[in-house]
This record gives sequence, C-alpha cells and structure tokens, in this order.
Amino acid sequence: MVVSGTSRRRSRDDVAEMALRLLDEYGLPDLTMRHLATALGVQPSALYWHFPNKQALLAAVSERILAPMGGVPIDGLSMHEAVRTVGAEMRECLIAYRDGSELVSSSLALGLVSSPVRPKLLAVAGLQGVPVSLAEVAAEAVMHFVVGFTFHEQQQLAAERLGLLQEPASAGSEFGVGGGFAEALTMIAHGLEVSIAQYRSR
Repeated sequence: MVVSGTSRRRSRDDVAEMALRLLDEYGLPDLTMRHLATALGVQPSALYWHFPNKQALLAAVSERILAPMGGVPIDGLSMHEAVRTVGAEMRECLIAYRDGSELVSSSLALGLVSSPVRPKLLAVAGLQGVPVSLAEVAAEAVMHFVVGFTFHEQQQLAAERLGLLQEPASAGSEFGVGGGFAEALTMIAHGLEVSIAQYRSR
C-alpha cells in the first residue's frame, strides 16, 4: 500500500489524490476510508473534515478522473466529429484508472458529478445551429454508451488478470477490449446527423 511518510495536516486535494492512487493500485472495493487514512498517516475521522461521507470523496475522485475532458478542443468540429472526439476522450479518461468507469458511473448516477460530454456537445450545437434538444439526447447517448462500454472493458481486463477468461480480452475481437468502440460511436454520430437533417427539412 502507498503510505505517506509525513504526518503534516492533509488538504482536501491531498486526500482526493491519495484516493485516486489507491483506486488505481487496489481497485474500488478496497478503497475504504480506513485504508485511505492509513495511507495518509491520519485517523479516519480526519477525512471527514474534508468530505462529509464516502460518496462525496468518490465524487471528488471522479472529477479528477474526468478532468482532462475540460481540455478537449471543439473549435471547428462538426457535430459528427464532436461526438467521436468527445466520446473517445471520455473513454481514455475512464480506462486510465482501474475501476474508473464503475466509480464515475456511480457518481454520475447519484448526480454528484456532471456529464463531461454535455457542455462540449451543447457548445458545438450552438455554433452549428443544432437544436439543444437533439444535442441533449446525443450527449446522454454518448455518455451512457462510453461508461457502459468501458465498464465491460475493465471487467474483462480484471477477469483476464485473474485467469478467468478462456481467450485473452486484449485480443481485440468483436467483444474484446476496444473492439467495436469506434464503430459504435460513429453509428451514434450518424444517427445524430440523420436527426439533424430531418429537423432541418421540416
């Protein structure tokens, strides 16, 4: 376990950063307040100065996982390109950390973090003259698809590490890790294009 070598007072950022490190090293089931306090060299009660409960802590970790989404450039992108670009970047954020998709999914479901996809697609929609209602639906579709797809990927990788798969998940087959992601995201983008064309032809 990662254990801090000092006993200085811990900030909120210190706690969230250590929680992210423990998540990546041990996985979500072992990310407990007790383990986190031990790693930081503090009493578990000290953590509640910064976070009222564990869900609030996990939300802060989710925000760190999704932070790179804020830097995704969207200038000059069509809605089709934005769907593919934003969706691919979100997958990269989630898969970068062990159990990242499961953790972020929980925070999103509880409304503790906001969709990182929505503001990006709404911004492009505004520039392209696309109705907000269509952009909202597309954002929800992309977010749920990416979270679900990446969750399955990470489950497969975990099963592979434990030797539970007959064939390696990393083989890249239709149902293997990464298999079909870009194609499915493109299909969502095409569906959005059809909806936009139908709206404009009215």
